[in-house]
Amino acid sequence: MAKFLTKRVVMGIVTLLLLTTITFFMMKMIPGSPFSGDKFKSEQMMEQLNKRYGLDKSIPEQYVIYMKNVIQGDFGESISKKQKMVSDIIANAAPTTMKLGAVAFVIAMVVGITFGMVAALTKRKWVNNLIMTIATLGVSVPSFLLALFLMMLFGVQLKIFPLIGLKTPLHYVMPALALSFYPISVITRLVRSSMIEVLKQDYMVLAKAKGCNKLTMYVKHALKNALLPVITYAGPTIAFLMTGSFVVENLFSIPGIGAEFVNSINNRDYTLIMGLTIYLGVFIIVANIISDILSALVDPRIKISD
Repeated sequence: MAKFLTKRVVMGIVTLLLLTTITFFMMKMIPGSPFSGDKFKSEQMMEQLNKRYGLDKSIPEQYVIYMKNVIQGDFGESISKKQKMVSDIIANAAPTTMKLGAVAFVIAMVVGITFGMVAALTKRKWVNNLIMTIATLGVSVPSFLLALFLMMLFGVQLKIFPLIGLKTPLHYVMPALALSFYPISVITRLVRSSMIEVLKQDYMVLAKAKGCNKLTMYVKHALKNALLPVITYAGPTIAFLMTGSFVVENLFSIPGIGAEFVNSINNRDYTLIMGLTIYLGVFIIVANIISDILSALVDPRIKISD
């Protein structure tokens, strides 16, 4: 177990280092400056600002200085938001995104597993076709397009749900549905195909022949073995949902990580872009490591000592 975990952690650190390095140098290749516009016309002011944020040094020097600061836990000061540290901005935005992501994740798991089981077990062809049609739409329709549809129908026309922010439980409904629709569709397909395969296994046929209770047979035995692909998929899914959807958060004016990332790119806020990239990278890597460990513990075919 220790060897397995060490291997995953080392791979995660290397991945994070590559992600940080590539993002840093690509960011420097983008034309323009964070100090562009009418209020930065003075050359003296530009020189002072470049010196303050270390942009007057060569790019390799900037990289070395930045990485040294990151190792010490210092992500620097935001360029566009004066006198605000990047770590504080992330700390303020992350809880909002994580709350929305948690709601979307629960919806995706509950609805996806339920739909998958119903599609696999039903003897009514139209029910299976309906669920699979919904699942196909879910993997085909972009989240921002679904978000716009929900806003127009339930926010503007019917006026059932509020359009902006996350102040009350009703505010979570539309953005959570927009975020969870794709994962619901993928989980539905995974559970359906796994359940169909599990039901063909000899131990399931024997249990059915012995007259076992259907609920016990399907839930305790079939579903338990059919959930392995879902556990594997859950890692990337929770990472995606917990780190936010940039477009969905902007559409609903949610002050989360996604909105901060879009604003930082628009403002060429180098320090904030880097800080958010590292935050997202760490979250995704940790989620994937946990998913790998759970998969290894659940599936006896995976040797966690490898």
